[in-house]
Amino acid sequence: MDFLEEPIPGVGTYDDFNTIDWVREKSRDRDRHREITNKSKESTWALIHGVSDAFSGWLLMLLIGLLSGSLAGLIDISAHWMTDLKEGICTGGFWFNHEHCCWNSEHVTFEHRDKCPEWNSWAQLIINTDQGAFAYIVNYFMYVLWALLFAFLAVSLVKAFAPYACGSGIPEIKTILSGFIIRGYLGKWTLVIKTITLVLAVSSGLSLGKEGPLVHVACCCGNILCHCFNKYRKNEAKRREVLSAAAAAGVSVAFGAPIGGVLFSLEEVSYYFPLKTLWRSFFAALVAAFTLRSINPFGNSRLVLFYVEFHTPWHLFELVPFIVLGIFGGLWGALFIRTNIAWCRKRKTTQLGKYPVVEVLIVTAITAILAFPNEYTRMSTSELISELFNDCGLLDSSKLCDYENHFNTSKGGELPDRPAGVGIYSAMWQLALTLILKIVITIFTFGMKIPSGLFIPSMAVGAIAGRLLGVGMEQLAYYHHDWGIFNSWCSQGADCITPGLYAMVGAAACLGGVTRMTVSLVVIMFELTGGLEYIVPLMAAAMTSKWVADALGREGIYDAHIRLNGYPFLEAKEEFAHKTLAMDVMKPRRNDPLLTVLTQDSMTVEDVETIISETTYSGFPVVVSRESQRLVGFVLRRDLIISIENARKKQDGVVSTSIIYFTEHSPPMPPYTPPTLKLRNILDLSPFTVTDLTPMEIVVDIFRKLGLRQCLVTHNGRLLGIITKKDVLKHIAQMANQDPDSILFN
Repeated sequence: MDFLEEPIPGVGTYDDFNTIDWVREKSRDRDRHREITNKSKESTWALIHGVSDAFSGWLLMLLIGLLSGSLAGLIDISAHWMTDLKEGICTGGFWFNHEHCCWNSEHVTFEHRDKCPEWNSWAQLIINTDQGAFAYIVNYFMYVLWALLFAFLAVSLVKAFAPYACGSGIPEIKTILSGFIIRGYLGKWTLVIKTITLVLAVSSGLSLGKEGPLVHVACCCGNILCHCFNKYRKNEAKRREVLSAAAAAGVSVAFGAPIGGVLFSLEEVSYYFPLKTLWRSFFAALVAAFTLRSINPFGNSRLVLFYVEFHTPWHLFELVPFIVLGIFGGLWGALFIRTNIAWCRKRKTTQLGKYPVVEVLIVTAITAILAFPNEYTRMSTSELISELFNDCGLLDSSKLCDYENHFNTSKGGELPDRPAGVGIYSAMWQLALTLILKIVITIFTFGMKIPSGLFIPSMAVGAIAGRLLGVGMEQLAYYHHDWGIFNSWCSQGADCITPGLYAMVGAAACLGGVTRMTVSLVVIMFELTGGLEYIVPLMAAAMTSKWVADALGREGIYDAHIRLNGYPFLEAKEEFAHKTLAMDVMKPRRNDPLLTVLTQDSMTVEDVETIISETTYSGFPVVVSRESQRLVGFVLRRDLIISIENARKKQDGVVSTSIIYFTEHSPPMPPYTPPTLKLRNILDLSPFTVTDLTPMEIVVDIFRKLGLRQCLVTHNGRLLGIITKKDVLKHIAQMANQDPDSILFN
């Protein structure tokens, strides 16, 4: 009896922490598509079904865009309100943040737009005064208390309900998109807890951003919505196309940069990115950005807090300081990756990893205690970047704009370069201290058991360095405009240097140094700032920082974390340059026991069950006979187990002595023998094979480009051994003098 004419539930699915077979998934999708196309010619109903099937991908993108845009708006508004809650509360309505509170006020002047009677600091509420040392201590204490409370809630929720909600999520999403399965990583609980704890973590004032985790949130939305559509629920490869588009939507709402989001997905996270996915990513990113714009979380019709507009031209000589910023970004990126990975490894291998709550509370306490006295560390990092990007106008009351005014304002338009006032000198000191704190504390913050992104802290480090350099250049040009490097283009009383532009270039350089992005980074930065004329400085800084960082260490922060966690990720950008052959890598080696195989028509159910229980392999080659070792196909362990269990339940008379056939027809059996079990349907009849003398560089290429799980090795048509993705990764690690046992999964 052939009970396998009906598909068995569970056959063709994968175990947790295993890699999918891209070739099998793609061919299953082609078969499904062919069937729908053939049926659509038969009846109108089937035609409608075919059209809805083709349209379902676009509908799914629309839903992902709407959901991720709405969640991003919710996160932005909540984080803004809770960040201000650390400093005080609005008596006109506790749900207003500081800015909105003073908008509605009758008693506010433009000069002091952040001071209004409706907004009370905690000292005003508790001891009725905002002046004096005691009031300062009360405000200080409340600031640290709120920060600790937010951080404690965040880490407790992650620990109790969704351990996968910690970190930025981008390393794992890269691994998932390359075909790995981590069940629950993109599930309902992860989405709910990540959304709540992201707000708490950002509000606690820790040195982290919400941009990386927003990509994880958008991918969770994509994965959950996939379950509404059969086409995506049942096919792992199709689902990964959707997740690539969801990642684009995530960056789109994180930075208000739809095109940058598509390029980020293409350059940084996606493994397989066909043209169709490009268009769908574009659509999802557009819908997500549109949704966020409708919510208008910052009340200024911008999608991000630090949108700037300045259009002062830059001069060719300024490429020199821009390249210096690029070098700084590359050095900081390489330093950060080295130190952060060393700290994360220490956390994994020592007692430290067992106390995530204590670790988060200690880091939060140190951050809050050091941050409060300095106004630039006390404000949220996004506000800090916004302040640093800002170009000083006449009405700016910020300390960074405290210039001495020796000019006639009737000229209008641009303000000339001016000598720095007292405020600027004190701001420079505070910014230098902020830079040191951010550089050190981010190393210990990224990788803790709370949602933490790296984009914003990296940009802050670069923006501070850039602003310091920019103000230095501006003063140099003011006092020495007769020098040879300035006199040709910078006359006295002209606006030559824009410090905000230096901050922008520095931010791009540091972000590039840490993540090694290039194209997507420049596009994100100019979408963020609306400065089309600054593409060349941004490109120069991004390229320089990548070269410098690559010279000091090959991998970006996400690849380093993938390697630290032992995920089976085959990097598509790396070249394999060694002269090894398939026979050097395959299992079994020369002195190992023989390869475990199944024969096509001579093994009983009991034999097969014994092999399954005694080994841990993911699958078995099927041969004609043990003597000939001629290959028939390959069968997966999970499919075998499910099929045998199912046969024992549903098929009468299947016992341990029943013979399993992988052939087309089973021969006639003598009477009174138990019924046979035909399992040809679960046999892969076209497994990938290479000969034993195939160079490993070709094998690695095949694994990369086809997304294989395993490849069989033959010699003159006889089966010799097997190479799995894990074997390839271990071989690459060995050749690079790394520990091959760090690759943990199949």
